[in-house]
Amino acid sequence: MTETPAFRLALLLCDTPLPPVLEEHGDYQAIFYRWLRITSPRNFTLDAFDVVHKMEYPPDDVKYDAIVLTGSAATAYEDVEWINKLVDYTSNLPRSKPDAKIIGICFGHQIIGRAFGGTCVRGSQWDVGITEVQLTEIGQRIFDTKALNIQKMNRDHVPTVPPGFELLGSTDINYNQGMVKYIPDESGKLARPSDIQILTVQGHPEFTKRIVAMLVGIRAERGILTPECAQDAIKRNELSNEAPEVVGRAVWKVIGAIRPEN
Repeated sequence: MTETPAFRLALLLCDTPLPPVLEEHGDYQAIFYRWLRITSPRNFTLDAFDVVHKMEYPPDDVKYDAIVLTGSAATAYEDVEWINKLVDYTSNLPRSKPDAKIIGICFGHQIIGRAFGGTCVRGSQWDVGITEVQLTEIGQRIFDTKALNIQKMNRDHVPTVPPGFELLGSTDINYNQGMVKYIPDESGKLARPSDIQILTVQGHPEFTKRIVAMLVGIRAERGILTPECAQDAIKRNELSNEAPEVVGRAVWKVIGAIRPEN
């Protein structure tokens, strides 16, 4: 007998992987499913919606436990139709789907920043490869660790924390490496993970070392990354990377699938 999925997640596809990555690792639905499955305590479904080309979104009459926004090579502050629609949709989620948690990864983190009163800007340098994020007190509670190594692949960033959000961590390059917003009228900073309404990270917990190595190689060949940046990223790609498990567990705690240990 097939197990009935305990949780239903919607994945907003904000991009398509570069052809070599797509051929070897599949699309972002496959990549995100493999990542979330690492720490999933129960069976789940991950329904994908192409918000770029089809501008399609989860149906209003379907209940989701979480809405997940993927990364993208696009710029979150660009004035184009699909990005503007995504920002509007995201800003309305607490009203249109109040029971769904909102999870943003990299570009998704930036879209959420815009949607809830913040900004997204172009940084002075690329932030690529496994990087240590120094966590705030709230970040340490949510991720259950003092610091977090995570894959990075961004230049754009959210420079401040939007109103009503709490900072999770920072690096020397980007101040806002992740943030949370609690469900209104809950207890605030010391609330349970399941009281979180929105969780974002600037890094890529879904990226493997192989995926990052491929992206760095392609972008270096195209002149997007300097040789020095590419070499540094490849060197740091050998560092430990706890993010797939650590951030994955935090996501499931926010959704309510994993009870916190404290």
